[in-house]
Amino acid sequence: MRTLKERAIVLTSYERKSLFSFLAVYLISVFILLAIIGYLFFENNRVSVQNAMKFEMMYQARMLSSSIIMKAMTEDEQEVMDREKLKHFLKNLKLCRFQTGYYDKSKKPIYTEFDDFEVVNKDFFIKDNSCYTVTEDKSDHLGVHYIVLKESNLAKIVQKMRIRIIGYLVLSFILMGIVGYFLGRLFLRPVREQIESLDNFISDTTHELNTPISAILMTIQSLKDIEPKKLQRLEASAKRLSVMYSSLTYRLEGKVEPSEVLNFSEVVKERVEYVKELIDSKRLHISLDLEPTEVLMPKTSSCRLIDNLLSNAIKYSDVGDSISITLKDHVLKVKDTGVGIDKKVQDDIFKRYYRENDERGGFGIGLNIVLAICKQYKIKLDLESEKGEGSTFILTFPVAKK
Repeated sequence: MRTLKERAIVLTSYERKSLFSFLAVYLISVFILLAIIGYLFFENNRVSVQNAMKFEMMYQARMLSSSIIMKAMTEDEQEVMDREKLKHFLKNLKLCRFQTGYYDKSKKPIYTEFDDFEVVNKDFFIKDNSCYTVTEDKSDHLGVHYIVLKESNLAKIVQKMRIRIIGYLVLSFILMGIVGYFLGRLFLRPVREQIESLDNFISDTTHELNTPISAILMTIQSLKDIEPKKLQRLEASAKRLSVMYSSLTYRLEGKVEPSEVLNFSEVVKERVEYVKELIDSKRLHISLDLEPTEVLMPKTSSCRLIDNLLSNAIKYSDVGDSISITLKDHVLKVKDTGVGIDKKVQDDIFKRYYRENDERGGFGIGLNIVLAICKQYKIKLDLESEKGEGSTFILTFPVAKK
């Protein structure tokens, strides 16, 4: 039963955070690499398309020039054609897919399929997303000195190429993201197995401890003629073991229990009374200011919540320190005047198996249980703490719906 929930939850929140951090770095790197490759590939193809367009247009311009020369050579007595006849001839001289324009030596149009063009002395150039070639015939056959070709589809060709390359890059990025996700899962698998092995070991160990702990507590109740201080110390130690055992089994078994409406102030009083020997053994001063408050959650979870908050406060308090517990307006505050928690590690103390102070003992799972219970039952958890000035854990409960 204890391993079913662990296997169902493939990754813990911290493992997911590590996986997402890895994926973020990996995907950013992949994105930058693909963007560079895509840009270089696009530029290379754009230049190739542009060069291919240039050579095709120049070839077609030479073909037109050859046709004009052939026409000039076949005219009777080599006479020049009149203007209208020449325009008709040039209009029907359609050997290519490009728009054409024919200009005389003074750069005035004889016949053109496009307007507002000024002839320049360039073989090939791009203007307003259109390509132009200018071929000069210095022999002025039929009065044609310049042949201009225009291609207007270059922008569309480049845009289609851009969209196609972006599509390939997006598909590549998605594929690399999927590969990265499974690689991250694969890298986390050994860690996951080690955590499960550790959980199983702790679970087996705690089950072995249950019988002697119960026997010790029962024996303490039957002892007589023993100094009260020794008896109190013995009972405090036994109850500390009992709280640790309960926390470990609660964390590892992961049982789902039905919620019920609880008077949380009574739960707090009950758990404080249970660990009274632990409090007295360190001569801690504890104060309670509790309003009757109804919360909706299982009794076991409420007990574990208070037990771990109290255990943490007791553990990290020095002899003679104070612990105050207030419950008002659905807000529970557990405040101690102990060692406090450094700002830079406050996010880490809720991680499983993390211990901020190795000298104080513990397994490093108490606050992880507190966080898990708060998340499960929509309890807002806040922490106020300064190193050397104690800590205050603040739990804001949702209003119980009857």
